[in-house]
Amino acid sequence: MRFNLKDYIDCSPLQAKVHCVKSPMPKTLEAVFLDRDGVINEEHGYEHRPQYIRLLPGAAAALRRVNELSIPVIIVSNQSGIARGYYMQDYVDSFHKQFSEILKDFGASIDHFYYCPHHPTAGEGDYTRQCDCRKPLPGLLERAARDLNLDLENCVLIGDKAIDIGARARAGCRTILVMTGYGKRDLDSWIESYRPDETASDLAEAVELILKATNLRRLNFRR
Repeated sequence: MRFNLKDYIDCSPLQAKVHCVKSPMPKTLEAVFLDRDGVINEEHGYEHRPQYIRLLPGAAAALRRVNELSIPVIIVSNQSGIARGYYMQDYVDSFHKQFSEILKDFGASIDHFYYCPHHPTAGEGDYTRQCDCRKPLPGLLERAARDLNLDLENCVLIGDKAIDIGARARAGCRTILVMTGYGKRDLDSWIESYRPDETASDLAEAVELILKATNLRRLNFRR
C-alpha cells in the first residue's frame, strides 16, 4: 500500500487542515520496526558512546514480549552524525553491539539494525548526498522488506518523531508515535500532512496496543 491523497480522512485533534490515512493495526503482524533513540533508550542527540546507553523504563521488557512471540524486531534510524563527521561508521556498529549486549541482560534482543549514515547538505565526502534511506524517506523500510521478505502492510513502526511517521506514509506500514524522546514535542507542534495511526505514552504501551489488535493465531513468522 502506498500513500494516497484520495484516501485521506480528517483525523487531527490539533489542526483542522491536517489529514491522514487512518489505518488499523494489522491483524497479521510480520515485524515491528522501531526508531532507536527516544524510543528504546534515552535521547542524547548524536550519541555514539556505548557507555552512555540508558534504556528507557519498561523498554527492554516490552521488546522481550515481542521477542517471545518470534516477531522480528528491527531498528531503523537516521545516523547523520557520520556524515557530519561527529563519529565514524564503525562507532555506530560498536554502539549497536553493546546495545544488544545490554538488552540481552534483560532477555530482549534486536533482530536487525538498519541505519542511514547520510545527510543531504551537512558535512562533506561520500556520506553528504541525497539518498532514499534517510527518514522520512522509506528506503530503510523497503530495504528491510526486500531482505526479510516482509509485507510492509503487515508491519508496525514505532517512533518518537514526525519523520518516523513520514516514513510510514510512503512505505505503507502502520505507525505509533510514542511520547518519549521528541514525541510529545512533535505532536504538540504537528504541521505535517500525515498523522500517526496511534499514540502511546511509551514503548510498553505501544507494544500493548499492537498485541491487543493482532490476531496472534494468524501470525506469519518470517525470521
